[in-house]
Amino acid sequence: MRKGFYFDESACVGCRTCQAACIEAHDVPLGVSFRRVFSLTGGAYPEASMFHVSLGCNHCESPACVEVCPAGAMAVDEADGTIQHDDEVCIGCQSCVKACPYGTPQFRDDLKIVQKCDGCFGFREQGEDPVCVAACTMRALRFGDIEELRAQYGGECVSELPCMPSASETTPSLIMRAKAVALENEGSAFTV
Repeated sequence: MRKGFYFDESACVGCRTCQAACIEAHDVPLGVSFRRVFSLTGGAYPEASMFHVSLGCNHCESPACVEVCPAGAMAVDEADGTIQHDDEVCIGCQSCVKACPYGTPQFRDDLKIVQKCDGCFGFREQGEDPVCVAACTMRALRFGDIEELRAQYGGECVSELPCMPSASETTPSLIMRAKAVALENEGSAFTV
């Protein structure tokens, strides 16, 4: 039962509460964030618009970070398919940082190791949602069995946006209800 995220871009207001909750829960220093919110623009006047994308680890089915880690610090959890990182094994080489097409792993200069979103593994073991999901005031984020999320929300959902790498690279466990797709089809340009 592979776990993953659902993100409703049309509901996201860019408040970054998910990002702030993640930073606080994981006690990371300034400049490190396991969930990041990007504000993007699309279109041209008078149809220009702004939208937001909230991304953490996509817990990919074919994770580039796991493939390149020489120490075995990155691994796929056998129970739920999430990508987990072992701080004790990490040698800080940053191979995973360079390999991840989504920029998910973050180098901790203070610890000289890499860390990343683990889907709030510890919180989930206690029966709680990941903190980003729990904190989202607009309920734009969900976490669960990726196939169940696809069945529930899949109709108009995508696994990538025009501003993201191709989903075929790593097969992310992420689906999004994306208003950006409609903008792309109208010939909009995207910038991060």
